Amino acid sequence: MSTTDIKRKVAEELLKIEAVFLRPDDPFTWASGIKSPIYCDNRLILTAPEARDIVEHAIADTVKEKYPEAEVLMGTSTAGIAHAAIAADILELPMGYVRGSAKDHGRTNRIEGKLTPGEKVVIIEDLISTAGSCIETAEALREAGAEVLGVVSIFTYGMQKGLDRLAEANLTNTSLSDLDTLVEVAAENGYIKEEDKARLIRFRNAPNDPSWRD
Repeated sequence: MSTTDIKRKVAEELLKIEAVFLRPDDPFTWASGIKSPIYCDNRLILTAPEARDIVEHAIADTVKEKYPEAEVLMGTSTAGIAHAAIAADILELPMGYVRGSAKDHGRTNRIEGKLTPGEKVVIIEDLISTAGSCIETAEALREAGAEVLGVVSIFTYGMQKGLDRLAEANLTNTSLSDLDTLVEVAAENGYIKEEDKARLIRFRNAPNDPSWRD
């Protein structure tokens, strides 16, 4: 499938299994207090075999296409771990994951799984908003001597803050799908009204500005 076809197919699956909810008239409240018309929980992919097969093979195909020299996949903690494991199995590559912080017992590892300095790593992330978790993961891997080739994520909001932070961290992300594609697919299939598309994009462009609700 083409990149556009993959984006649309993944968006369709996320909507179908209710991994993504769109509620422009009854927004969710994020932990930050921001009112959001979208909520994404990609963990639900793991309990939907058909969607899981589509997503994991798309991750594997993206790694093969973008990073053919990859030697190991590393998942972000915790949501990226299972996706990294399944994609690594498809690719027959080693995998591991990076904890949010080092363990306070045993070997006090932060990176779980064998990682040799100089190894070429691709980070697997489930969702990118402000990109904090994948940037922290990249920093830990680089400190351990890995060569971080980039990030493959399932979905991105495409928020400017996240794009700016990724650029500052010299980190490239490739997402299977994104908010723009999701909004188009959602409108076509009756999940939202046609006039809601612009409101969702306004939210993405300025999430702290409540005027997107008008």
